[in-house]
Amino acid sequence: MNMILSKTIHKELYYKMILCRKFEENAAKMFNLGKIHGTTHLCIGEEATGIGVCSVLAKEDYILQTHRGHNQSIGKNMSIKRMMAEFLGKATGYCKGMGGSMHIADFSVGSLGANGIVGGGIPIATGAAFTQRYTKSDSITVCFFGDGATNEGAFHESLNLASVWKLPVLFVCTNNLYGMSTHISKSMNISDISLRATSYGIKGISLDGNDVLSIYRETVKAKEYVLKNGPMLMVLNTYRWTGHSKSDTQEYRTKKEVDEWKEKCPIKRHGEYLLSHMLFSKEDLELMHIQAEQEIRDAVTFAEDSPEPCIENILDDVYAE
Repeated sequence: MNMILSKTIHKELYYKMILCRKFEENAAKMFNLGKIHGTTHLCIGEEATGIGVCSVLAKEDYILQTHRGHNQSIGKNMSIKRMMAEFLGKATGYCKGMGGSMHIADFSVGSLGANGIVGGGIPIATGAAFTQRYTKSDSITVCFFGDGATNEGAFHESLNLASVWKLPVLFVCTNNLYGMSTHISKSMNISDISLRATSYGIKGISLDGNDVLSIYRETVKAKEYVLKNGPMLMVLNTYRWTGHSKSDTQEYRTKKEVDEWKEKCPIKRHGEYLLSHMLFSKEDLELMHIQAEQEIRDAVTFAEDSPEPCIENILDDVYAE
């Protein structure tokens, strides 16, 4: 039987997905204008994954984000203004403008940081969950990673240790079918990544990564499960509409494939659900889009008006005293 969600939760899920979409669309625009340096990895099309999971979590629950983790950051209620400032390399950003889009953290809301290394957050999450178990905390750690990371040694070693010690960690694989330009069919001999949980004697489930309601409901159950039983692997099957990064020419896939996945847009899907169940009107949804656009405009203004980092502070936070 489906868990009944309140109107407030439905609104939160929908609004946060819109906010993430508009944040990234604006980030892409500023990148093209030369206002963002380095590179950036967008999760357009994958909004339901991070929003659906993180909207369940309390401030005390930890998350480890990926380099494509802006939906995870927004889902955990991180500041849009400070995120945008970090993108633009400003001193008001989460890492004082020195980290960029792949290195955003906010300990105050339980974010232990994004990681540019494939699978780099998985052993960190295992250590964080060990701390929670050792201190008898009622919180859990959620670690996000892509399908490519499940072929890394860090994934297998961490799942094994977490299983042995029964740590309260939820491993979340965002399977968007491609590790950079390599389709999963060319890098692993299974199509259901959740089967890998069996090797470590833990529970594994596979979900439609574009169904934010299913993800939210299953995360509620998963949090309760890992607190009582130890680790669990949740695989969210989705698709990124854009390339791996801004330099990706996407020659490895067809426009037809991308267009077919765009028809499965998680925001459109949830909006249709809200309308069909008469939870919100079309005007209500349009107002949420307008509000999100204004919030992003305010964030861009904040970031553009913020100061650049000082050259005198270039070695700050590099060495520990």
